[in-house]
Amino acid sequence: MNSATAVMQNQSINADSRAGKYLTFFLANEEYGVEILKVQEIIGQMPITPVPLTSRYIRGVINLRGKIHPIMDLKIKFGMGQSQIKDETCIIVIKTASLMMGILVDKVSEVVNVASGDIENTPSFGADVTPEYFLGVGKTGGRIRLLLDIEKVITALDVINLNISQEGKHD
Repeated sequence: MNSATAVMQNQSINADSRAGKYLTFFLANEEYGVEILKVQEIIGQMPITPVPLTSRYIRGVINLRGKIHPIMDLKIKFGMGQSQIKDETCIIVIKTASLMMGILVDKVSEVVNVASGDIENTPSFGADVTPEYFLGVGKTGGRIRLLLDIEKVITALDVINLNISQEGKHD
């Protein structure tokens, strides 16, 4: 097997592992998707308590049925400015292998099934874009959706930074 065939086979296997159901949502006018198995729940607007000295993209924390969850503003993390809270603004509670965190999105769209043949590898966007945040580009229903690798978008470092800033507040 030559190297070109090996690369094509590897990309095919990679695309197959990305196939499945995605919850889609909007940030500004762009549609994104996150693997449905990572979604714990979707909640409407609720008060977010700011936490000082955290990263700009951590909007604060919420109390959801007695449990405290940090809330990340994906627009800030992606360099799109701060989210404006509107009627359709939602929090998607995500459970990764290492933590649970809410992500603030402009609007939830739908759950779509993305077949392996409908996923293309993420193109190069230049030095300003972090390509490891994306699993690929899904093409379904005549629309393009950027499929997020939410495990890389939400990292344990986000929570460590949140915890460190809270530890300093004992006065």
